Amino acid sequence: MTAHPLDSLTGEEFSRTAEILTREHGIDAGWRYASIVLQEPPKTEVKAWQEGDPIVRRSFSVLWKKATNEVHEAVVDLTNDAVVSFTHVPGVTPNFTLDEYHDCDLAMKANEQVRAALAARGVDPESVLFDVWTYGGAVIPEKWRDRRLGWVDLWMRAVPGGNPYAHPVSGLKIIVDMNTLEVLEIEDHHDYGFPEVGGEYVPEVSGIPESTAIKPLEIVQPEGVSFTVDGTVITWDRWQFRLGFNWREGPVIYQVSFDDDGEQRDIAYRMSFAEMIVPYRDSSFDHYRRTAFDIGEWGLGYMCTSLELGCDCLGEITYLDAVLPDTAGQPWTIKNAICLHEEDNAVLWKHVDPDVGAEVRRQRRFVVSVHATVANYEYLIYWRFYQDGNIECEVRATGIMVTTPMENEGDSSRTGTTVDRRTYAPFHQHFLIARLDLDVDGDENTVVESDSMPAPISETNPLGLDLVTQATVIESESQAGRTFSWERQRGWKVQNPNRLNAFGSPVAYKLVPSASFPAMFDESSPILKRNPVIGKTVWVTRHHDGELYPAGDYPTQSRDDSHNGMSSWIADDESLVNEDVVLWYNFGIHHITRVEDWPIMPADTISFWLKPFGFFDRNPSIDAARMPSAHCAPPKGGHGHGHEGHAGHGHEGHEHHHH
Repeated sequence: MTAHPLDSLTGEEFSRTAEILTREHGIDAGWRYASIVLQEPPKTEVKAWQEGDPIVRRSFSVLWKKATNEVHEAVVDLTNDAVVSFTHVPGVTPNFTLDEYHDCDLAMKANEQVRAALAARGVDPESVLFDVWTYGGAVIPEKWRDRRLGWVDLWMRAVPGGNPYAHPVSGLKIIVDMNTLEVLEIEDHHDYGFPEVGGEYVPEVSGIPESTAIKPLEIVQPEGVSFTVDGTVITWDRWQFRLGFNWREGPVIYQVSFDDDGEQRDIAYRMSFAEMIVPYRDSSFDHYRRTAFDIGEWGLGYMCTSLELGCDCLGEITYLDAVLPDTAGQPWTIKNAICLHEEDNAVLWKHVDPDVGAEVRRQRRFVVSVHATVANYEYLIYWRFYQDGNIECEVRATGIMVTTPMENEGDSSRTGTTVDRRTYAPFHQHFLIARLDLDVDGDENTVVESDSMPAPISETNPLGLDLVTQATVIESESQAGRTFSWERQRGWKVQNPNRLNAFGSPVAYKLVPSASFPAMFDESSPILKRNPVIGKTVWVTRHHDGELYPAGDYPTQSRDDSHNGMSSWIADDESLVNEDVVLWYNFGIHHITRVEDWPIMPADTISFWLKPFGFFDRNPSIDAARMPSAHCAPPKGGHGHGHEGHAGHGHEGHEHHHH
């Protein structure tokens, strides 16, 4: 039995969706499912729902007929075994699927034209990885606009088990109709051969032995973990939230609340990643189509991979599986897709008093993580909850950079870094859009942009010391798009004007931005037209149930975001004062590629924070438990410990007097 209206669809519900649509609309093998997802009930209904109330379960599917490329959206009432709606949606292209990716790889390997083109270059088709990309709408040739169109990147493994991404088949691309797997064109633009590169990263292949310098580090929780998982509800310390998962966003964190001295206070209704846009900033033949909308075109959930104990997460782990639909509407499972665990994170708070001595508390955090493999790249996503009321979202990018050969020894590229012999890695950007539906003590909130600035020198400020803050209320959607300001150390507070803290200020949570960078596109660029959302750091909109994806519901082959995207949402200029608001935070990696990122990239780490700002009346972690001293083990022998402690204390004391 389903426990809550927001519980993600089960495998059985995917199968039943397909069964009902086959029965009612004759859906057969000539059709494909792009996706099936829980149709979340309206937010107002979910918030009014109480334990024991009936739940009507609905699924929302996107499917298309391969022969005609016609797209339909279907809503199925699973509770009452009926189709609610079956609607033709003209002029859109749904996301690509993993099934199609694999089918395309097999079809290209078997295709005679493709085999001939590879043979002409002396390349064995069996050693080639055919990596299909969606053909971005900004550059799609008109003659193929009505097709489901892919372009295929070719990569060769030099040895069995070797890294294909080390050896791009340069200047060769295949244009393919994804419905028929027909090769529409083989573009043979140039052949720069295969430079001798050091592109292997597995010791057995690279011949580089593993280091033995590091001794084992064990993380143990002898009394077990401090969190509970009850269905989809996770409780840790004072935090409580629900965890969902879908094909597009991957993990979704619902109904986040914090126990403040017995009162369960709302902080967020729904948090997820709504889009990921990775434009390669290189106009050359090999790269000009390389503009990925990884979440909208492929799906973060579909790309999540299974996590293995002891490697991806360390400590006492609870794993959760993720169940997703295939293109026939049948379930498949990503085993151990989500990792839940606690981590020690150094010191939470500390003070050394000369009379009283040291008071120190270790910081513990609770982590929800998934890892997604997006072809050559890996994105590792961590949602972290802290004892002091902070929420941090961290992303690590790792995996293998796209590289490309240059024609001659000694060549270089103005749009990339030379990382190996006759090889460069193009500059690119990773824009991530987090959708943050915060409900700070309820859903009547106002967003305030907070700037810091020096007060002018005056009689009351003769030394120019005074630093003041200035608040700008974001009043309506005509002001929706906001830009980070380094000079003003800008942040954004979501306030509840209807609830004041003990000191008379509205309770609030603050979005503390980092990893913010400008889009760096010309305003007239067709790439920017597809996703204007990357042009600002933060967007604020009025909540509407159907507004989930800021580059549009169907960014594949799109030319703009007018089909239910940011531009259309803010066109009506709705009021944002004391309303249910959503923040869209654009952050990421401005990747000026490095030699050190090759042949495999050490994780590039970025994050943002949501921090209570007058939400509490004091530090909520003041009651954090002391750590038993046995857990802070002295060095072996014990003698050195006393000596170090004495020397350290004397040094600190001296510094103290000096200041």
